[in-house]
Amino acid sequence: MKWEKQGLIFCPDSSKYWQRTHAALPTALHLEGDLYRIFFTSRDADQRTYVGWFEWDASNPTAIGEVAQSPVLTPGPLGFFDDHGVQATAAVRHDGRIYLYYLGWNLGAPAPLFYTAIGLAISKDDGRSFEKYSPAPIMDRSSFDPWIVSGGAVRKEGDQWRMWYISGFKFEIPEAGGAKSFYDIKHAHSTDGIHWQRDGKVCLPLQKNESNISRPSIVVEQGRYRAWYPTKKENRGYRIGYAESQDGLDWQRMDDRVGIEVSEEGWDAEALDKQEVIAHRGKKFMLYNGNRFGFDGIGLAILTE
Repeated sequence: MKWEKQGLIFCPDSSKYWQRTHAALPTALHLEGDLYRIFFTSRDADQRTYVGWFEWDASNPTAIGEVAQSPVLTPGPLGFFDDHGVQATAAVRHDGRIYLYYLGWNLGAPAPLFYTAIGLAISKDDGRSFEKYSPAPIMDRSSFDPWIVSGGAVRKEGDQWRMWYISGFKFEIPEAGGAKSFYDIKHAHSTDGIHWQRDGKVCLPLQKNESNISRPSIVVEQGRYRAWYPTKKENRGYRIGYAESQDGLDWQRMDDRVGIEVSEEGWDAEALDKQEVIAHRGKKFMLYNGNRFGFDGIGLAILTE
C-alpha cells in the first residue's frame, strides 16, 4: 500500500469550551451518497472529553461541511463511569437508529492511572443528537480484561454483532517516573448490540517490545477482513499497523505493508494514531491523528496504490 497525505483537514475550535484542544478518534457514519458524518473527541480546559461531529464529503475530501455547534455526548455525573469524559469509537445503523459506542473514563490514583469502560448512545435523527442508553456501561472489566475495556470496532453481520475491543491487562508506574499501559485487541459477540459475550479471544496480540494496540478500523472486502490499528513500541510514538484475516478472529499482521509513516516535521512527525479507514466507491481514505493524541486535529491520507 501507499498512502498520500493531504494534511490536516479539521482542527479544534478553541473558542468553544468543549473544543479547547484535540480532535481525536475520527469515527465515520455513512449518511448518503458521498456524505459522511465524522464523530470526533475534544477536550475542555480541565481535560474532560466531549464528542462532536462534522460532515465530510468523499467527492471533495479536503473540505469540511456542517460542524456541530454543541457536543452530542458529554461527561456523566460525578462517580459515574464516564464522569471525566466520553470518546466515540464506532457508529452502526440498526432498525432506523444509530448505535454509537463510546468509552467513558475516570481518573485513578495514583496519577496518571485511569479506568475506562464501554457505553452506548442511541440516535433517532441520523446522528445529529444522542441519548445515552444507560448511566452504566454495557461492557466493563472482567477476568479477561482486569484493568480496562475500551472502545473498538463494531460490525453488524446479519443477525450477529461483532466487536474488536481494547483489553487492558496491566498498568505500571515505575519508580523512575512516567507510566506504562498494556493493552491488546480481543473479540466479543452479541445478538442485539447491547449485551455482549466474550471469552478472552485475543485477535491482535502484542509483539516484541510493544505495549499497546489501540482501536482498529476494519474493512471487509470479498470475504477478507482488513484491519488498520495504532501500535506503540518502547521509546516510540504510535505508528499504524495492518493485518488481514479470513474470519475476523485469527489475523496475520503485515505492519511493514501499511504504506504510511510519520512526516519529517510538523503535526504528525512524532506519531500516527487513531485512524479511521473509509472504503468508498473503489477508493480508500484514512482519517487519522498525529502527535499528542490528536492535539492538532484530524488529517487525511488517500490510498494511491
